[in-house]
Amino acid sequence: MGFSFWLAGLRSFSKKSAFSNALRNSSYLKKFQFSTSQNNLPSTIAEKCKTQFFSWSSSLLPLALAASAGSLAFQSQNIQPSLCEPSNLDSRKVSIGRKSSTEFVVKGIHKEVTQELIDELKAICQDNMTLDYDERFYHGKPQNSFHKAVNIPDVVVFPRSEEEVSQIVKSCDKHKVPIVPYGGATSIEGHTLSPNGGVCIDMTLMKRVKALHIEDMDVVVEPGIGWMELNEYLEPYGLFFPLDPGPGATIGGMCATRCSGSLAVRYGTMRDNVISLKVVLANGDIVKTASRARKSAAGYDLTRLMIGSEGTLGVVTEVTLRLQKIPEHSVVAMCNFPTIKDAADVAIATMLSGIQASRVELLDEVQVRAINIANAKNLPEVPTLMFEFIGTEAYSREQTQIVQRIVSEHNGTDFVFAEDPQAKKELWKIRKEALWACFTMEPNFEAMISDVCVPLSHLAELISRSKQELDASPLICVVIAHAGDGNFHTVILFDPNQEEHRREAERLNQFMVYTALSMEGTCTGEHGVGTGKMKYLEKELGIEALQTMKRIKTALDPNNIMNPGKLIPPHVCF
Repeated sequence: MGFSFWLAGLRSFSKKSAFSNALRNSSYLKKFQFSTSQNNLPSTIAEKCKTQFFSWSSSLLPLALAASAGSLAFQSQNIQPSLCEPSNLDSRKVSIGRKSSTEFVVKGIHKEVTQELIDELKAICQDNMTLDYDERFYHGKPQNSFHKAVNIPDVVVFPRSEEEVSQIVKSCDKHKVPIVPYGGATSIEGHTLSPNGGVCIDMTLMKRVKALHIEDMDVVVEPGIGWMELNEYLEPYGLFFPLDPGPGATIGGMCATRCSGSLAVRYGTMRDNVISLKVVLANGDIVKTASRARKSAAGYDLTRLMIGSEGTLGVVTEVTLRLQKIPEHSVVAMCNFPTIKDAADVAIATMLSGIQASRVELLDEVQVRAINIANAKNLPEVPTLMFEFIGTEAYSREQTQIVQRIVSEHNGTDFVFAEDPQAKKELWKIRKEALWACFTMEPNFEAMISDVCVPLSHLAELISRSKQELDASPLICVVIAHAGDGNFHTVILFDPNQEEHRREAERLNQFMVYTALSMEGTCTGEHGVGTGKMKYLEKELGIEALQTMKRIKTALDPNNIMNPGKLIPPHVCF
């Protein structure tokens, strides 16, 4: 999970006119208050912004007087807050996420956290909070992302209960200080950055399994528990939670980013596997989004609204999850192909055959090379497909034989399969650690990771076109795909200190995104938006959809404390 914020304020130019009083009292002006302490923007930038605002506001005085003469009375209580970011953000370079942006450092406007708020947080959390710089720095830098921010959290708190989360959020809302929910820090789009400082709410102490309903095949958990920990707990009961993103991901963060994983082709994504949530809203209210029933037509679907909201609407404090029976038997198969298009064609043909594969994973030859280097393996360095088939022993083997025939019809070779539990576990462990394997080729580089997803019929074309562009690039680029549902990732390794590397990585990423969008696809299949994907949303969804999101955000979070600067592009107004 992960999240950051926008706070600021300016003063009105006059205390005499009704119009200036209205401006001074409105939350719009309070939104742009600058501070120039050591963690903030340089004072020259702050002064420039003040000067720009005073010039702007002074120019409005004749307009205000003319409107007053025309019997238009401005009352301070009727002035509405600004519903978009100020238009001079581009010139000041204080934001990221606009179209064609190539900045990797997310900038923001810092507001000093008052001693009063710190005292309130201390009363709530007791010793479970810290002002230590190293701890704050750690929480302000995602562990697997090249994104960085100019600021870090001012305070990190570690709540132990839902009630503590509610009190923390309520205090932050009162002081108009941003909050960043924090889980496993495995997100890769800058979700846990704190570009405006504020309070980081580390949820990792809230990791209890609150209730297991074996006969109903569901479980109620706190958000800080990891999916791997949860499956260890469930295994003795013959149950498991089927989503499998990167190691270290927590259930709360998985809800926030609407993640999935390699098993999504069989079991769906997070939105399909969450029955209900409890969420703390920006004012501290605790909302239960649904009952524990498997289906309901009662009112708006608040559960799906919160899943994928990336902490911009609330903080998840409890999750009820749908579980699955551990399969009786499974078979893992691998095969090789001369081209990546051949491999993608087989993935599509397999899904069209009606076979219920639980995993269909594609690795290009560069990824296989990285795996060989990292794990001292000797796998053929060619495009490779990995399958998993589950069910009874007879059914799993029958599926395997059908796919073997499909593979032979599409230039596939070296079809092998494993049924031994340890051999299967080792194969999937290699796939799960693919990202880390990539870094063995360039240990000092960063990774920009694409996450495009298209309708399955377009997957082979998208991968083929992308692969041509990637192979022609001077950068090392690796392709990994959840080929069964049209989602593929490219790991682009680049030196963040070399501008030409950064621009080339961004160019490649944009090429794949725009190509996917032209095929009615999406810029993000499972990683979420954060700060890194905001610039693509208007092209994908349209301004009307973004304005609707902004209306929802403004209604639930009028003070904009819940992860501002994430998900919704700053230029969106209504």
